[in-house]
This record gives sequence, structure tokens and C-alpha cells, in this order.
Amino acid sequence: MPPSDPALLSCLHHPLVRDLAWVLLAPDLIVTPCPGRPTLDELGLGDEPTLRAWLGQLEQSPQGLQRYLGDTLTGRMGLYHERLWQFLLEHAPAIRLLAHNQRIIRGKRTLGELDLLYYRKDDPIATHLEVAIKFYLGLPEVPGCATDQARWIGPSGADSLAIKRERLHRHQLPLSGLEEARVAIRSAIGKTGYEANEPMLVKRRLAMPGILFYPWHAHMPAPREASPEHLSGQWLFWGDWQHWRASQPAGTRGAWLGRPHWFAAPRDEQLWSMQELDSGLARHFRLSALPLQLAVLTPDGQRQRLFLVADDWPRQIPLPPRP
Repeated sequence: MPPSDPALLSCLHHPLVRDLAWVLLAPDLIVTPCPGRPTLDELGLGDEPTLRAWLGQLEQSPQGLQRYLGDTLTGRMGLYHERLWQFLLEHAPAIRLLAHNQRIIRGKRTLGELDLLYYRKDDPIATHLEVAIKFYLGLPEVPGCATDQARWIGPSGADSLAIKRERLHRHQLPLSGLEEARVAIRSAIGKTGYEANEPMLVKRRLAMPGILFYPWHAHMPAPREASPEHLSGQWLFWGDWQHWRASQPAGTRGAWLGRPHWFAAPRDEQLWSMQELDSGLARHFRLSALPLQLAVLTPDGQRQRLFLVADDWPRQIPLPPRP
């Protein structure tokens, strides 16, 4: 069995290596008909000593990972997450990365991109892997079924779990089944020196880690298809912060997370006292309505993730996808 997230992360100090380890271990948010993420065994990192040694080497010499991530450290979080997966599949012991961001073209029109294309070294069939990183907050009082994925929206209110799920399964994952994709995949495989299997076969996988944040002020069930192991937290309004804080034991500490580092929480020694956190949060919400993600640690070792939002959040709610 792989080590737990906190146990492994406690051994790591570099924030980029810690984020990579989080991506390795975080479960998918949902379970769909498409198989989920490649397992640690499939990556060649299935036993604890091998995984610790692999991450330990990166910790000792993180310069290659830093260069690989490059400008994604100041860009969109989704691009940072994709680049972490690219690095992982390029360096995992049991994987051969064939291509990433493989464009699929019909005539002069780009139909889309395949996020990742790889071989397992013990499997002659290529795998098309789509990746997404999502943090959704549940809305208990909107119309629809209690478990509707459309009730789970991003912090900005621009997207929802329902929209992302449908786009992945209606558009992004089926791309590799098109004839134009088969031509592009055959070409990508040929450039690596491998021979493509004929007829051109491709497996499809989906990696979608993240966190579902349940409302602190109301009960809400998990969305349809939620993975039993999904990571969860709570969200609350800024106006409820002092009430929430009073419910925590003395000695609780925390910090807010800056993009794109919403993955691994800061190390314990980097957390602030609640008094320090109070002043920073008050200053933020005086100047901004942007939601903040927090990592909180109680004295008995209980870890929590929170989203703190302005009292008028959400300012928009995306429509459900068309049937």
C-alpha cells in the first residue's frame, strides 16, 4: 500500500515536489464509465520504498522539475497540473510518454487536443489520458436534484462539475476515436521509434483529482458519480468566519494557498497562528471579493481544507449543460 498523503508529504520540503506527490496520490473526484487515473503500480511506483526513493531524488535535485514546469508557475492552474502530469509520465519508471497536447486536425480546422498519449512498458496498446484538476463548492439551495452535478460550481462561478464532466465525455475523450486522431497517434508513435499496432487501438483514461467543498452552514449530499474516496473540505461565508473559528480548538493554525499551489498544503511549520490569519483575511476581504482556499491544522493533527467566500458569493451560477 502506498503511504498516506500526510505521511509522505511530511518527508518532502520542496513545494513543486510536494505538489507532484499530491497529484500522484490524490483520488479522482468522480467515477465514470471511463477508467480513472493510472495506478501507482502501472507507473512503476507501486511499492513504498520505490516511490519514496523516486520523490527523494527529485527533492535532492529539483532543478529539472523547476525547468520543466517553467512559465506554468505563473499561469493557469490547469496548465500547471497538465505539466506536472507530463513530467510524471516522462519520468515514471514503467511509462513511455509518446506525446502531449497532440492536436487533432480536420482540414484547416483544429478539432481539439489529446492531453497525453503514452505506452505502459508492459502493454503494446497506447493510452490517451485526459487530465483535469477541479475544486468545486456545493450549492444546497439551487433548483434540481440534491445530487445534481450542476449544484457543484467553481470558486469563480464560471463552471460546474456537470459542465466539465459532460465536456470530457462528450468531446475530449472521444477525440482519440476519430480517424484524424488515429493518423496523428500513428505519427506520434512512429516518431518515438515504436511501431503502431494495427488496427490502431487506443485505450482512454481520465485523471480528475481535486476537492469537493461542502457548505458549512447546511447539509448536502455528495454529487452523482462522486468517488467514495474523494477529497473533501468545507466552504463558508466571510461573515461566518468568526463563528467557525470559535468552534476550533485553541492552538489551531492555518494559511491560505496561492495559485497555482492549491494542491499540497504548506508544511506544518509554515502555518500561521489564527490571530495572524485573522488579520490577513480581514485585509483581503476589505479589498477583494475573491474566494480564498485555506489549509487548517488542529493541535491533535486533524487537517482541513476550507474555502472562504465573500458574503454575496456566488455572483453567477453557470447553466447546466444541454442534454
